[in-house]
Amino acid sequence: MPTLETARLVLLPLSRAVLERRSEDDSFTLALPWPGEEAPQDVHFPAEWPGDPLPLFPLWLAALIGDEKEGSFVAVTREDRTAVGLLGSKGSVSVGGELEIGYGFIPSAWNQGYATEAVHALTVHLLGQPRVQTVTAQTALGNRASERVLEKIGFARTDRRWDDEEGALTLWAVGG
Repeated sequence: MPTLETARLVLLPLSRAVLERRSEDDSFTLALPWPGEEAPQDVHFPAEWPGDPLPLFPLWLAALIGDEKEGSFVAVTREDRTAVGLLGSKGSVSVGGELEIGYGFIPSAWNQGYATEAVHALTVHLLGQPRVQTVTAQTALGNRASERVLEKIGFARTDRRWDDEEGALTLWAVGG
């Protein structure tokens, strides 16, 4: 899986090593491959990372084939090599060419444009894949920050739906 890069972030593939280490420790530093460097570089994972997806890590580990969770990335700041977010595709490309994404960033990284930067890079990458025609996303109704991220990179509202766990959701799409 490729590493994606933006002006301020590196999106590293979510690896088995990261999943295992976060399952053991709240806060840690791990040497990971870094673009432009021959030797792995230390990346700091604060205790607040990854936020809501943490309970899914044991399931992801159990289902993992190989060393990376396909389609998932850790957003790491270039400046201090700190993990600030987790994002990626959810599931597989549909028959109609749609692929859903999800993303989350730690509170200390909010309101700095990191989510917009990372989600844009992910979306461009996915739309460049042969079978992907449309990238979709869902936001909780009233989650204005997530709505702004999607609006800024060209997503349009397509529908609303109700989810028993998450409540009212707004559906978004870009591409195709």
